[in-house]
Amino acid sequence: MIFFKKALISLLALTTILGGQAEAKKQKKPNVIIIFADDLGYGDLSCYGNPTIKTPNLDNMASNGVKLTQFYVASPVCSPSRAALLTGLYPKKTDLHKGVLFPNSKTGLSSKYPTIATILKTQNYKTACIGKWHLGHLEEFLPTSNGFDYFWGTPFSNDMSRKEQQILGRKNYKYQLPLMHNSDTLELDPDQTQLTTRLTDKALGFIEENRKSPFFLYMAHPMPHVPVYASDKFKGKSLRGKYGDAVSEVDWSVGQIIKKLEKLKIDENTLVIFTSDNGPWLVYKTEGGSAGPLRDGKGTTYEGGMREPCIMYWKNKTVNGGICTQITSTMDILPTIASLTGCEAIETDGKDITDYIMQPEREFNKETVFFYYSKMGILEGVRKGAWKLLIKKGQKELYNLNQDIGECYNLINEEVEMASFLEILFSKENTN
Repeated sequence: MIFFKKALISLLALTTILGGQAEAKKQKKPNVIIIFADDLGYGDLSCYGNPTIKTPNLDNMASNGVKLTQFYVASPVCSPSRAALLTGLYPKKTDLHKGVLFPNSKTGLSSKYPTIATILKTQNYKTACIGKWHLGHLEEFLPTSNGFDYFWGTPFSNDMSRKEQQILGRKNYKYQLPLMHNSDTLELDPDQTQLTTRLTDKALGFIEENRKSPFFLYMAHPMPHVPVYASDKFKGKSLRGKYGDAVSEVDWSVGQIIKKLEKLKIDENTLVIFTSDNGPWLVYKTEGGSAGPLRDGKGTTYEGGMREPCIMYWKNKTVNGGICTQITSTMDILPTIASLTGCEAIETDGKDITDYIMQPEREFNKETVFFYYSKMGILEGVRKGAWKLLIKKGQKELYNLNQDIGECYNLINEEVEMASFLEILFSKENTN
């Protein structure tokens, strides 16, 4: 009888353990959060070398995760860049390569192209887009038509507003900036000093509500796109002026999201990715950002227009303080998420970079070929390894980016063989 009782207790214990393991396995699919800033430059975070803008939460995220130093966007302007992030495709393949969309645009992201949200819905994820969309304001192009259960934010850029354009003296501008919930307009020309705070509150609410099920949050900040705004708790606090105030508030928002994950004890099952859509808008001088050591900024195919800060953090999964120097891009994010969540693979222009972010110190032999498309979708450059060839208006430029990150020294006449090799890759891509 004693033996029977012990055996029964052991059996019950084993059943409990196995049941717990089964439950844990059932909940193993990771949550995914992408935080996408607007017009943030490569040199705008303190963990990327900015001396005056303080970004303690992003610095902490980098210290506990992986910082990517050669991370690219597929376009140097907003709409095509966002299309590439969500679909994993160069913008020409989604027909969104010819510049940004406007309030009178009749096009947008077609639902025939699967997005990150679309593929995660096949795995029963809850999905939300909170913030700036800018991939079409008509209902057929909104987030809710592209895999997102929930949208709360603005359909286009924060400067596409009658209120803001009138400040610039354009009195005939007729469009107002809508603040939307799904396809309904809640307000017109909302107080932009409160946008970062309000969007953060919505994001925290979505995380709380969906803490027990796998979720995907695409948090797309309207800041620090011009006109830059910050709430009273950040206004006038940064040495970098209004722009620094706005970046500091975005950093605060990141901190709030990380704290919420920790409080709910789901930080060990959540991948958080932070990056931006394109380089800084340099024409606005101190009210625009900085590309740090990189050449030029938004709207150009020099490094400052298309190389972005990127931090990936997954507690106890990513290497603390890891630095990934591999050539990567926003187009790699969809296949990486698909791999991590068990989604069926789809054809993209990106690659699964799980190994890169989990083993950033490892040397990988495979060299990525990356193509630089202009803000109007014209092929202007190609990179493989250290070498980058630009062909613009018949002029050719060749740079060794490992030795010359600022693209100061054109080696087109010295490295003839390398230039010829890259020009072949360029020509092949141009004929596709």
